[in-house]
This record gives sequence, C-alpha cells and structure tokens, in this order.
Amino acid sequence: MNNPRHASSVPAKTPRRAPRASPAAAPGRRFVEDYLAALLAQASHLISSEFHKVARQHGFSVSEWRVLASLAGGDAISIGRLAQIAVMKQPTVTRMLDRMAQRGHVERLPHESDRRITLVRITEAGERTVGHLMELAHEHEMRVLEPFGLESAEALKSTLRRMIELHEGAPSDESEDDEDE
Repeated sequence: MNNPRHASSVPAKTPRRAPRASPAAAPGRRFVEDYLAALLAQASHLISSEFHKVARQHGFSVSEWRVLASLAGGDAISIGRLAQIAVMKQPTVTRMLDRMAQRGHVERLPHESDRRITLVRITEAGERTVGHLMELAHEHEMRVLEPFGLESAEALKSTLRRMIELHEGAPSDESEDDEDE
C-alpha cells in the first residue's frame, strides 16, 4: 500500500490538516498558479491547442494526429498502451483504428503469446501520411522551447519523462473527457 511511486498509495487514514500555502507561493496567488498538475494541464492545453490548429489545417483530426504520432517510428504496441500514450479512451482508439486500417495507415497484429491482446503498428503509408506533420510539430516544439534554451528544455523533458515513468501505473480518471482537445 505504501508505494512512494504513486500518490494513490497514501494511507487512507491520513490525519486532516488545514490547507497551507505552498512555500514558494507569492501573496495573493491562486492555488492553481502553484499546483503542478494544474500548471501542467494549462501548459499542455495551450501548447497543444496551437499545434492542433496546424493538424486540422493539414486534414487531421486531433485524435488521428495523436494516434499516428504515437505509433510513428516505433514497434507494434497494444491498443491499451496506445490509448495511454495518446491520452484517449480505449474504445475511441479502437473505433479510430478501424477507420485508419481501412485507409491503410495502421495494421493490427496478433500478440505472440496472448490471444486477448491485439497489437497495432503504423504502416509505411501511415508514416508517409504523418511525416510532414511531425516535422511541423518539431518546428512548433522548437519555437515553444526556444525562450528557455536547449539545456533547460532538455531538463524539462527529462523531468516530465521521469514523472510519467513514476506515475503511469497509477489509476486514471475514467470519467475525464480528454478527446475534446
């Protein structure tokens, strides 16, 4: 139960304490202006929204972009894992993969040892389809990170990858509607 990797492993009978301001909080600052999850969500929404406009201009829905970008350059993965990476619900991903497979952008494969698991990978046609958009995404990322310098940008990305690694096994909020972005 006490796994330091997951916030959900905090014992249920934690004594209640009065809320206190973050030590770094400036006077008059709202809670969410210093709360990591809120800051990450706001930054993600703002930066993603900028690029989602570009994706739509190139004929991709946000969900199509997320799925193809998540599969590009990698090995086959389970549909469940793809849903996690693309930050989408699995039934939505499954329906989208049906359409993308019909267009020849992805293909489904059986798992070697577990018949319950279906793997998916991007096809060469899918790679070609999303290739230019990934170049544009990289250019957008460079513009976003430029004010911070290369070293700070790499440190930020490294920290975020570590956060994801530490928390990716934590239970998710199934009621959240993340497909609206």
